[in-house]
Amino acid sequence: MRLLALLLFPLFICAQTEFDIAVVKYNGGGDWYANPTALTNLIYFCNTEIGTQINPKPATVEVGSEEIFNYPFIHLTGHGNVVLSQQEYQNLSLYLRTGGFLHVDDNYGMDKFIRPILNQLLPGTTLLELSADNPIFHSYFDFENGLPKIHEHDAAKPQAFALYHEGRMVLLYTFESDLGDGWEDSDVHNDSEEVREKALRMGANIINFVLTGQ
Repeated sequence: MRLLALLLFPLFICAQTEFDIAVVKYNGGGDWYANPTALTNLIYFCNTEIGTQINPKPATVEVGSEEIFNYPFIHLTGHGNVVLSQQEYQNLSLYLRTGGFLHVDDNYGMDKFIRPILNQLLPGTTLLELSADNPIFHSYFDFENGLPKIHEHDAAKPQAFALYHEGRMVLLYTFESDLGDGWEDSDVHNDSEEVREKALRMGANIINFVLTGQ
């Protein structure tokens, strides 16, 4: 039943007045719960600015759970270690191959742990860096230079990588950008409204891209 719903995600979403998105809970000691206000604020922004109908309260889903198939979009973040069991690899891979979308946002310090995992999720597929003309950067709001820089860490440029399955982008990995920090409540990082708006607009682009495919 859940697999059928996932295969029909676009029809399922259009037929419902409201749908859910979720934060991914994982093992390994990393802080999967980082940025607790981020998705709530992104959902509010998307519902008010681009007309989505997302449940205002984001869910939490374990990476190995069959409940993952209830969500067209899941978000994974943190600063540290990420460990997946073989069953969790298989579950997440099936989710991606049958219609789901995963956004991974490095909150600084997660890259060396998560990148090898992402490169093993889909057989024969590895992360591809996205150029600034990729549709995800122009899905609703226009980002002429591609992924925006939200927080400075190592004076490195922001990069976006993706996994594709049968021509469909199924995973976006944002690195050296820290979008989730920009989605947080304004008093958490004391970001300017301009920085927060930039982060939220990029987040809305991701959601819109997942829902429309363009």
